[in-house]
Amino acid sequence: MSSSGSGKPNLSGIGMTSQRTRERLLGRLIDQGISSMEVLDVIRSTPRHIFLDEALSHRAYEDVALPIGHNQTISQPYVVAKMTEVLLKSGPMDTVLEVGTGCGYQTAVMAQLAKTVYTVERIKPLLDRAKKNLKLLKLRNINYRHADGSAGWTNNGPYDAIITTAAPQQVPRELFEQLKDGGRLVIPVGGDDQQELQLITRHGKDFTAQVLEAVRFVPLLVGQLQHY
Repeated sequence: MSSSGSGKPNLSGIGMTSQRTRERLLGRLIDQGISSMEVLDVIRSTPRHIFLDEALSHRAYEDVALPIGHNQTISQPYVVAKMTEVLLKSGPMDTVLEVGTGCGYQTAVMAQLAKTVYTVERIKPLLDRAKKNLKLLKLRNINYRHADGSAGWTNNGPYDAIITTAAPQQVPRELFEQLKDGGRLVIPVGGDDQQELQLITRHGKDFTAQVLEAVRFVPLLVGQLQHY
């Protein structure tokens, strides 16, 4: 990540991580149909380069997923914007559960639009890294847990919204159960060959699912905690 003379990351960015490159990214997102000014403003102001290793920081504002280690990726900005916009436009965002903290970029975007975010990550080094990144941004409405995300986080539910940044073959029952009435779950579903992004809404004991588009995410692994 880009650093200032003090050794701390440069939040504003330089060169390929500058404001100009962020504006170009915003233009691409708008061209792809992202219309929420709230989401676009947050994407514009969130320094994606601090969530990447220094060797990749110059690619931070390209509209691509990039590796973050441990066989995980930071999501493509368009997908982050799409998933966030879908939840923001479809109902309240007082309590949001994120399954898959990763390096914390999606968490950072969501935390600027929701009242409280609960985020779960199974890979301890990634969770520790995310905490450091998000502390730099002074985001204090985030609660962290090192756990199997497929089980959600029962204690703080039910949730207005759940966002999942890894793809299960089928939606875990626990995530359905942790939605409030009227709550929404945005989740990629499928295997390596074919995945679709779904918006699932709870209506009492019933659930409706809307397919949004084809996507490609890392798989959601069940019951496998990683400590190093």
